[in-house]
This record gives sequence, C-alpha cells and structure tokens, in this order.
Amino acid sequence: MTPNTGLPRFFQEAKSTIVSVLFVFVSTTAIAQPFYVPSGSMEPTIQIGDGLLGSKYPYGYSRYSLPFGLGPHSDTRLFGKTPKRGDVVIFRLPRDPDVVYVKRLIGLPGDTVQMVDGRLIINGKITPIRRAGNANVENSDGTSVSADRFIETLPGGVAHVIVKLSALAPLDNTRTFTVPAGHFFMMGDNRDNSLDSRVPAEEGGVGFVPAENIVARVDVVVGSYDFLNARAVWHWVSAIRFNRFFHTIA
Repeated sequence: MTPNTGLPRFFQEAKSTIVSVLFVFVSTTAIAQPFYVPSGSMEPTIQIGDGLLGSKYPYGYSRYSLPFGLGPHSDTRLFGKTPKRGDVVIFRLPRDPDVVYVKRLIGLPGDTVQMVDGRLIINGKITPIRRAGNANVENSDGTSVSADRFIETLPGGVAHVIVKLSALAPLDNTRTFTVPAGHFFMMGDNRDNSLDSRVPAEEGGVGFVPAENIVARVDVVVGSYDFLNARAVWHWVSAIRFNRFFHTIA
C-alpha cells in the first residue's frame, strides 16, 4: 500500500486558492468593484463615507479596468461604449492616475461647456434648474452646513440634484471649454466645493478626462459610515447610515 504523502491534498488546496483568487480578479476587473468616498464634492448625491459599487461593463474596458492600471496605453476601450451625459462616473485623475475621483459626466466629446453666474451652459443653452428646498452638506471636519438645493436637467433629460453654498462662488464664471474628441467633462454636484473639469490639470484641477481613464459607472451605495463624527467609541454604531445601504444613484 502506497503511503499518503499529502501532496494530492496540498495541490487540491492550492487549486482552490488559485480558483478563488482568479474569481476575485475577474469579478473586480470585468464586472464591478467597490470604491470608498472620502470627500464631499458629490454631496448630496454621494456622501462622505459612502461605499460605492462601480459597474465596469457599461463602458467597456481599458488598462485602468485592471488592478493597479496594468496593461498597455490605448486611446480606445475594449468593447467600448460611450458614457451617457448625467452618469456618475469613477475615473483616474489624468494628472495623477494613482488618484481615483468620482464626478458627474456633464460634457461629451465636441460639447462646449461654460459656467456663467452659477448657471451651467452646454452647447450655448442654459441648463434649466428649479429650486428644491435646502440640503445639509458635510464639511471635511464633520460639521454640517445648509445649502440651497436645486434640480438640474441636463440635455437628454437626466434630472439630478445640485447644491449651492453661496450665490457666487469662484468657479461660477468660467471660460468656454470645448471638450476634445475622446475626452469628457466632469463636475461635482456640490458645485461650490468640487475640484473638477472647470479647473485645468495644469492648474491642479481635473481638466478633460480621457476615455481611457474612466473606470466604472456608479450604480449603488452598498454601505455608508459617517467616520468624521465617530470620534468616540459610543458614536461608532450611530455613525452607521443604515438608510444609505443599497441606495441607488441617479
């Protein structure tokens, strides 16, 4: 009788581990990936401390669909589909691809985009807005402040919430931007507290976002934790925002 050396069991366990790793790699690369939000530029749509699930398949795939951005540079995407205006998009910051941002897609290739007195103008037409009360937005220190809440309707019909902290903020008046081919124009819903495409990359902003840098479309909040106000042990449980769990993004 041949003694059991344990090798078959070892290889069986190794096989299971490899299959598990491959499953995680494929699912996070091809299907969806979780992301965490540390800033308030997309409030109130996305709150500080939200955990997002980003769907990768709607836009096809680029090297930034892979972990750590591995893969060759390309101006096209595998199975590429053009993102829709109004989508909430996760992307790699063009001037520093190690940094991940989430913003709303405002301008498509060939569009002109401008801000005049706080109003968004796309292709020469003022985007309609209507007042919708007030909203509380969270500052980086955990305090909250009241902001004016509006519903903005983009060309194509996507209606979404924006907030304004002041009547006239530094980025409320801009030059006219023409979105280059293969690029997109991104803005935050928290209009007065968002570093976005209104600020060129050479000035420390986002600038135009290449199609290659897009990672995923945000569809749902899978969980949320108000870590800024969870300083003491007795606040840890109350800081969980149960009402944000599985909250869909629009």
